[in-house]
Amino acid sequence: RDHLKDLKSQWEEALMKTFKETKIHMSKQKQQASLFPFLCLLKNKDYVDLMLQALFNLPPHGDSLIHLVMDLGMKVYNKNLIQMKMKPFVLDELKRKYMNYLHLLAKDTQLDSYLPREHWEALESETTICSDFFIQEKVWPDVVLVQLGTQLVEIMVQSIHMPTNLFSSQAEKKLIPVLYHVYSFLSVKQIGFIKPHPSFSQLVADAACTKLTFDSSVMPMLCPPMPWISPHFGAYILHPTKLMRCLDGTVQHQQLLESCPKQNLHAVLDALNQLGSCAWKVNQPVLDLIISIFNSKGSKKLDVPPPLSEAPVPPSYQLSKDASSSEKAKLRREIAQCHKTAREMYSLRTDALYKLSIAHHLRDQIFWFPHNMDFRGRTYPCPPHFNHLGSDMTRAILLFAEGKPLGPNGLDWLKIHLINLTGLKKKESLQARLAYANEILEDILDSADNPLTGRKWWMDVDEPWQALACCMEIARAVRSPDPEAYISHFPIHQDGSCNGLQHYAALGRDVIGATSVNLMPCDVPQDVYSVVAQMVEELRKRDAAAGRSIAQVLEGFISRKLVKQTVMTVVYGVTYYGGRLQIEKRLKELDMFPKESVWEASFYISQLVFSSLSEMFSGTREIQDWLTKSAHFISKSGSTVQWVTPLGLPIIQPYHKSQKIVIPGSLQSLCLMSCSDVSQKPNTLKQKNAFPPNFIHSLDSTHMMLTALHWEGAGEVLSLGLRVWEFPLPHPSPLYSLQICREQFVNLHSQPILNELSKYLVQKYCSGFLSRDSLSSSEKLMLKTLSHVPERGEGARPDSPWCGPGTGGLPGIWALAPAAVGIS
Repeated sequence: RDHLKDLKSQWEEALMKTFKETKIHMSKQKQQASLFPFLCLLKNKDYVDLMLQALFNLPPHGDSLIHLVMDLGMKVYNKNLIQMKMKPFVLDELKRKYMNYLHLLAKDTQLDSYLPREHWEALESETTICSDFFIQEKVWPDVVLVQLGTQLVEIMVQSIHMPTNLFSSQAEKKLIPVLYHVYSFLSVKQIGFIKPHPSFSQLVADAACTKLTFDSSVMPMLCPPMPWISPHFGAYILHPTKLMRCLDGTVQHQQLLESCPKQNLHAVLDALNQLGSCAWKVNQPVLDLIISIFNSKGSKKLDVPPPLSEAPVPPSYQLSKDASSSEKAKLRREIAQCHKTAREMYSLRTDALYKLSIAHHLRDQIFWFPHNMDFRGRTYPCPPHFNHLGSDMTRAILLFAEGKPLGPNGLDWLKIHLINLTGLKKKESLQARLAYANEILEDILDSADNPLTGRKWWMDVDEPWQALACCMEIARAVRSPDPEAYISHFPIHQDGSCNGLQHYAALGRDVIGATSVNLMPCDVPQDVYSVVAQMVEELRKRDAAAGRSIAQVLEGFISRKLVKQTVMTVVYGVTYYGGRLQIEKRLKELDMFPKESVWEASFYISQLVFSSLSEMFSGTREIQDWLTKSAHFISKSGSTVQWVTPLGLPIIQPYHKSQKIVIPGSLQSLCLMSCSDVSQKPNTLKQKNAFPPNFIHSLDSTHMMLTALHWEGAGEVLSLGLRVWEFPLPHPSPLYSLQICREQFVNLHSQPILNELSKYLVQKYCSGFLSRDSLSSSEKLMLKTLSHVPERGEGARPDSPWCGPGTGGLPGIWALAPAAVGIS
């Protein structure tokens, strides 16, 4: 550590010297005059600090040059925006307004019925500086970011050196560069890499520095997020954050949002504010256990990544000169596989280190996750490393900061949740799951009391860390004087039953499909993956009896796991080819399956899966085909596909034909492939293939936002993206959360969604030629396609099982069992 500290001080001086010399040189060069102002926006030390941070963040195997330069360029851009907000009069005004907002948010005044956005807007009306003032600078073009980042990387490569042998006593030591510019192949493409010298990587590893540096934008907030009040103001207090995530250089989403009437976005903004206003804390006992295992070389069984010291060692034997080409190729494959495994282990270990370090840093704090969304409206927490969307390990160390009493049935629901986490009773009713939890109560309490030395029941389940956290919560509740009064902070994650198929079933009123994804009343939760696997097995048996050889080879190998991924992704546009690749991967994981039959078997099974789904979801394929054909005609006409969600959020697909931009540099010329600029022609293939899944994603995000907006009490519902809903169980009414989710699904699909979409598409893309007397054949076909909404299935009839007395023809999910809506 002392050596590294001394070297870091030397590198800082060298970088400062080279940076100053570069600025002097650039100020005299006319051809580089356009870049020079960007090197003067910050203090010289700020640039040096950013370069040193980039150096120590480099993995041992290096990073692609384009990624490194873009990252450095964006860091300078963000730091400049923060610096602009740090001007005294601006910062003082922002601080005063934010402190007043916190008082309003804490309900210290009579405005407790206001939404967070309305709190801030009320404060805006009292000041002379509006929020728009804080975001004055537009995003720099990609070319500028790349040129700026390239210049900083070149300075790093030129300036940073280290001795060949740090620990030798020689007076003169030979210096070697720390960073090298090399080329590597990614598939068939040659990619420029910046790679650290192995001696530097070894020095950093041996020093085992105990301090990690993170930007504020990747950390949870220690105070409530700023409310979203417009497309460019919200989330972090100083760090710039986009309302809608997008690819670098994409401006069309921001333009669309800014041109949208402000009131149309209120519901979406309020939903994001609702999600971000929930306070969290760390589950310290579980965190301490995970850290102890992490420091003890990890655990593959518990999904705690081991250190690199456990990585496989490449073969050290030498082949003889007369070794055959196959032997040489085998050795090369073994070495390549060892290096690949080591890189993967490093990435997983570093990812876990980040998560655990942030959690440890926040162990005594209350914190918040600001949210934004992608272009389809799917919401995400802004901090990328540590949030409630993480793995089993990450979710287990998160608790709600505000607790609630369990109430009459809360303990039973905790037990049911534990059994859900185990995956042991997926096909059983809620009552059966509760009975099983009571049967194994001794194992549950033993897991809570002696997690690493007892019977270790919790280690053999699907989600071990969440199960252990739930065991500890149940133990505390059971042993409390009054379990009903016990204050629980425990979050319950509920997983939807293939949400994409749920929306397709509701849109097409497919009764059979709706039943398989829990949209119809059932005594036990239905599992669409098991149903499809059963149908595939029946078809296989029929073909095997008829003498088809591949069907006979597959006997005993058809399972839920084999078909799950394909069933899950078919609603998001996966093709026969993609489905075959998914099944091929699953078959290769089966040790007993003959390898020579993998290709033929994967092709055969994918056909059976698609035919089974077409039978179950009769309207799904028609809806998908209509959306695909509509997008095809729209993009062929030269336009990108746009639509508006039922909540008023405008959406545009960012798929355009690629445009190559070559940026020269002294290390290498960088090639930027821009495919998201509004001035470029749309990519017809991507536009049409992506429209069905993107449209379904936007519907599911709308359902989530409606649920969040109708929740009683801010911060009590959180979205985990498309598939998962989370809420703090218990609530005064255990079924309250499911009821709100169910009602909003009914409200959403009671609307003529496809008809409204058709009207919007016709108005937007056909209005230009509707007034003409004569239309071309392509215009007629486009108008006919966009106007022809697919027919709905039997579930749309008033006398169908979808409808019930007094519901006005609404789907039968009004009467769903507690396990449904599609929550399993």
